[in-house]
Amino acid sequence: MKAVRPKKNLGQHFLTDLGIAKAIADTVDACPDIPVLEIGPGMGVMTQFLVTKPRLVKAVEIDKESVAYLNETFPKLRENIIGNDFLRMDLNEIFDGKQFVLTGNYPYDISSQIFFKMLDYKELIPCCTGMIQREVALRIASAPGTKAYGILSVLIQAWYDVEYLFTVDETVFNPPPKVKSAVIRMTRNTVTDLGCDERLFKRVVKTVFNQRRKMLRVSLRQIFGGSASAEFYAQDIMTKRPEQLSVEQFVELTNIVEAEMKRLEI
Repeated sequence: MKAVRPKKNLGQHFLTDLGIAKAIADTVDACPDIPVLEIGPGMGVMTQFLVTKPRLVKAVEIDKESVAYLNETFPKLRENIIGNDFLRMDLNEIFDGKQFVLTGNYPYDISSQIFFKMLDYKELIPCCTGMIQREVALRIASAPGTKAYGILSVLIQAWYDVEYLFTVDETVFNPPPKVKSAVIRMTRNTVTDLGCDERLFKRVVKTVFNQRRKMLRVSLRQIFGGSASAEFYAQDIMTKRPEQLSVEQFVELTNIVEAEMKRLEI
């Protein structure tokens, strides 16, 4: 069967270096003994190494041409190649509610959406590895006080330990992307309860980073308008900017916001 043509509308950049493909596939070994779900296998450059591992492997691919190629190239995987849109799937159904490792050479334009979905199913996904745009990888792995630290950093680091593993050059793809890529691994930490309302935590993080250069006492007005008390805005934490706060401080801030919301009966 002829090679699959990379499609710009799907953000496809097919990895051509087998050594790098194997290195990415091997990142799942840090979380052994559970199945693997590969997103966007394309022509199976990573898949060929994943299927040699002693565990169940499934692959989800939205491109019909790639699905046909994979079915012909990996006949043993035929029943485990899912022609679907990962972002629309109920992940409980893939391995009958059992935990699995998420991996892939993720499309750049939806990688953040993939990781937000991972967070929605964090109890099912103890480990997530793969390749993404280097800029996004740095954002996810960055520490408080750095320029890259933002929404993804906080929301993912609240639940996962993040490792930036290695950088990948543009030259090993067809077609070459305009940016460098990077391979990361995210492993669930020991947190089972944030210690605050999780939905409000997300809202607070997104709200303040939408005005990341402003102090919290300014950006939080998006939630309260003019209704919050002077005492609320006078607290020490309100003079900080969002990139200065650790995950633990965001938990503290969320509880402060919730207390004020309850006082105002919002």
